[in-house]
Amino acid sequence: MLAASLTSRHHALVEYDKTLSWITIALLSFGLVMVYSASIATAEASKFTGFQPAYYLVRHSLYIFVGIMAGVMAFQVSLQNWQRLAPYLFLLGVALLILVLIPGIGREVNGSRRWLSLFVINLQPSELIKLFAVLYAADYTVRKGLLKDHWGQAFLPMFAVMALVGGLLLLEPDMGSFVVICIVAISILFLGGFNIKVFAGLVIALPIAFAALIFSSPYRMQRVVGFMDPWSDPYGKGYQLSHALIAFGRGEWFGVGLGGSLQKLFYLPEAHTDFLLAVIAEELGFVGVCIVILLFAGLIIRAFAIGRQAANLDRQFAALVAQGIAVWLGVQAMINIGVNTGVLPTKGLTLPFLSFGGSSVVVSCIAAALLLRIDWENRRMLRGLPI
Repeated sequence: MLAASLTSRHHALVEYDKTLSWITIALLSFGLVMVYSASIATAEASKFTGFQPAYYLVRHSLYIFVGIMAGVMAFQVSLQNWQRLAPYLFLLGVALLILVLIPGIGREVNGSRRWLSLFVINLQPSELIKLFAVLYAADYTVRKGLLKDHWGQAFLPMFAVMALVGGLLLLEPDMGSFVVICIVAISILFLGGFNIKVFAGLVIALPIAFAALIFSSPYRMQRVVGFMDPWSDPYGKGYQLSHALIAFGRGEWFGVGLGGSLQKLFYLPEAHTDFLLAVIAEELGFVGVCIVILLFAGLIIRAFAIGRQAANLDRQFAALVAQGIAVWLGVQAMINIGVNTGVLPTKGLTLPFLSFGGSSVVVSCIAAALLLRIDWENRRMLRGLPI
């Protein structure tokens, strides 16, 4: 009896969401293979990489390792402690966004100042702020639970905070992260039960504000015009998208074969980062793209299921974090896919878990670890065990 009891208790301790874990592993593994395939020619011909064909493969492998280690550490922290730390993490994120704008501290690449140099790697604060915004918005929604029907007291403080973050992101500029964070914050407030009248106003106000941002900046206007008709200037503003579309066209149903892409041979800029999906489409075809979409669909469905279970257990913060992560990863993946296929203007957003980039990979792994932690705590509660 004692042995059986100990065995049962051990199983309860180690039980976790295997589906979510395998989806995460599949995305990271698939991304590692495709980053190597997309970057090998660029790395071999670049003085920056020391003419080493495996340069990006080695670095991306290191990022995945660091991401997994960060995820393991994040998993050890209870959701109660994450809630307690949420405001401070958000303030840290805002401070990093300010630091990145200071000349001499922030690193500028291709006209955008988005990185902080940490000697060995570059930190991108806009990736961290997405996670911190999920945690902060979830904590804010829980704290303002009694004021959900008061537009001024409940919504305006969050609007002011997000306007500050949005302003800092637009100064980089990073329009893509600004859009993602706005959608995540609004979604969490909506899922938290805030007054529907607030969101009716937002449906009208946000498109107007978004249009104003586009028309106020020649840079953004150029991107929108280029996205609408890339073939009008295929060697200028439509260069990236036109080559991405050529890659999709060449891939057809089953692709030209792994490693067989022509567009990655110095035609398609950022082939291993923002436009990785175009290389996947060319080499693995429609089937390869569908696999990526199905993996993300599975991840999002599991995240919402975990959030729903947490809500049923009256764990509102955990539920909103899980659902917020689902919205964040889903929206960012959807935007990246839309950019690659010419449905949306170029945003400079990575494909979570897959694209090359240390900050993106590490933060995505931490997000997956938080989902696993929420699920683990749910299972413990259902068994009457302490969290």
